[in-house]
Amino acid sequence: MILHHEFIKAAKKYGGKNAIVDKSTDKTVPYHKALIASLILAKKFDKYKGGYLGIMIPNSAGSFLAVLGTVMSGKVPVMINYSTGAANNCEYAQNKIGFKTILTSRALCEKIGCRLVPGMVFLEDIMERVTGGNKIAAAAKAALPAKVIINSLPRADIDDTIVILFTSGSEKDPKAVQLTHRNIGSNVEDVVKVLSLEHKDVMMSILPLFHVFGQMANFWLPMSTGMTAITYANPLDYKKIPELIRTEKVTMIAATPIFFAGYLRESKSGDFATLRLAIAGADKVPDSLREGFQKKQNLVLLEGYGATETSPVVSVNTPKDNKPGSIGKILPSCQVKITDIQSGKALPAGKEGKILVKGENIMKGYFDDIEETSLRIVDGWYDTGDMGMMDTDGFLWHRGRLKRFVKIGGEMVSLVRSETVLEEMLPNGVGCCVVEVPDSVKGARLVAAVTEKVNEKEMIRKMGQKLSPIGIPKTFVVIPEMPKMGSGKIDFRTITDMVRDMLKDRNGNYLSNIE
Repeated sequence: MILHHEFIKAAKKYGGKNAIVDKSTDKTVPYHKALIASLILAKKFDKYKGGYLGIMIPNSAGSFLAVLGTVMSGKVPVMINYSTGAANNCEYAQNKIGFKTILTSRALCEKIGCRLVPGMVFLEDIMERVTGGNKIAAAAKAALPAKVIINSLPRADIDDTIVILFTSGSEKDPKAVQLTHRNIGSNVEDVVKVLSLEHKDVMMSILPLFHVFGQMANFWLPMSTGMTAITYANPLDYKKIPELIRTEKVTMIAATPIFFAGYLRESKSGDFATLRLAIAGADKVPDSLREGFQKKQNLVLLEGYGATETSPVVSVNTPKDNKPGSIGKILPSCQVKITDIQSGKALPAGKEGKILVKGENIMKGYFDDIEETSLRIVDGWYDTGDMGMMDTDGFLWHRGRLKRFVKIGGEMVSLVRSETVLEEMLPNGVGCCVVEVPDSVKGARLVAAVTEKVNEKEMIRKMGQKLSPIGIPKTFVVIPEMPKMGSGKIDFRTITDMVRDMLKDRNGNYLSNIE
């Protein structure tokens, strides 16, 4: 599947149907106009040197058309995170990939206070320079048969890179992931098949396109299949999103658990009546969130699993095949094996180990990083760095990041397990994150960061009913607002640094408030 070719075919087939309904700007773009606009932008982007074009635009008709225009011009879009440190992210991407031009929005830069980075061009300025002649030429080309339009564009191969995305950097510096038409296309085909999606579906597109979940599920999935995408720039607008789902009769939404929690809290009964699919990924789904959706909205919140390097979906629960708490069954074109973390040998069902994935959705590789690519992909198997288990029914269960396991007194302890138990004990509305800090005796110890002060001794006592002493955090610190990534995932790296700084004395030694 050549993705922009599929968009052209969809545009020709569904011409007058709405492709994008932009609720941030109140602009509606039918498929035939989306095709014309993409062709105009492709022509405008031709003048920029090099094979890469940085894109930093919030979810909107503008971001969709900018990516389409970039790909149709034969260039590779490099998606840049604008949620935090936008200017630094721009420079990091420029230096890493080796390009200059970054397409962005003046309105965005003003809103987030982003300084001007050399190479920035504004979409508003480009659109102002679109002439009547540009529009006539693009409209004439768009009127041609799909095959003729496709043949007029730069030649594309299924194994060409279609986008570069950066990993979250929640654990170390971001890596530049190269995804191809084959990678994302196979994921689109699998998701359409297992979720029984069709062109009549209406997608709530609120995830940023710099995140792989947004790039595949919120953008290429609807644009290559003829769906309508309802775009909105701020996924944190918890009151607005439920209203849009209701008024736009949305049938599918994919988001992170943190976002879903906000939508549930601010929603009114019946807001999600038209939704037939609500899929959470990128982080674990608490039982309380699933139960909340069932009770308040009579809606089953389905959980899936994936990674930037897997384009992204590896497994997903479906309405017909759902096992709450699991991360679903493996997609048709994927293979998964669970291996022993020491020997690397494949483990049978029911045994916990490291999750490895193989299939057409596995990335081309990390840009300009052969060493890291070869460490993560061996014989076609991508090492996710996650721990999990496959049960006898074929459902995959996630046990946390291997890096979120810590050795204490010679034993492997799961930070995720400790977090899960602590969450059950905490009062409603109090969030938590368990991290490790160095310990001179045991090598490491656990610390719980919570969003509000709690009765620490009571929490420790309650956790003792479900956890061994070594897995219980004995120290608590308060971080009122947990740092998050742009996708809504908890930023473990930043939280760990914050906690370690809070617990150091003047000499750099670690303190504890409860022994």
